[in-house]
This record gives sequence, C-alpha cells and structure tokens, in this order.
Amino acid sequence: MLTSLKQKLVELELYLLKSDVRSSPAELDLLIHEDFHEFGASGASFGKREVLECLPKEKCPNFCATSFELIMLSEDLAQLRYRATMKKQDEFTVRYSLRSSLWKLNEDIGEWQMIFHQGTYCEQF
Repeated sequence: MLTSLKQKLVELELYLLKSDVRSSPAELDLLIHEDFHEFGASGASFGKREVLECLPKEKCPNFCATSFELIMLSEDLAQLRYRATMKKQDEFTVRYSLRSSLWKLNEDIGEWQMIFHQGTYCEQF
C-alpha cells in the first residue's frame, strides 16, 4: 500500500513540475487543495488563489527532483520530502533545495491534492 501511494504521490509531484501543467490553471486547480499554502524559497508566502493567478504566467524552470521519502501523518495526509535542483530559463546558475509537500486525500473527489509546500535553498548536494 505505502509503496503504491509513494509512487502515486511522486508522480503527482513530478507532474506539478512540468511546464505544461504549471501553465494550466485548470490542471493546477485539480491538483492543489482549496486550503493550500506555500512558503517559497524566496521567503514569500501564498495560497491557491495566488498560484492560479501567477504560476501560469511564469517561465517554467528546469527541475530535477530526487531522493523522495514518504511519511504518513494520518490516513488521509502524507508528507513527501525530496531534493531538487532548479535552473531558470534565463539563468546559468543551478539552485539546490530541500522540499516538503503535504498531500491530502480529498474524499469529495477521491484524489490526492497538495495542501502545503515548502522549498528551502541549501548547499549543493
């Protein structure tokens, strides 16, 4: 059970890092919980409304995510921890971060949705 859930949540996390998904308010609306909140690596804090308004307008960086860990917090709440590299399209610098996402099972639709995310810049790994 946990292996298949981990695989599903990793797939959802990677899906959210894709350019065509990040540029689609409809796709983002399905994947992000109504009570979503994020603490960005920049120190900014925002919710679902800001994500749906701003993210589709941004140039999507190139991401590489690895070292996923799944921690079950309850039957309907899971934490996914991982490492990511990010390179913005107009920059040469690769940024490294430790990331944490909380995924909540939305029983109304029978799907997992991201309810919280935090990315923290770190040293190269």
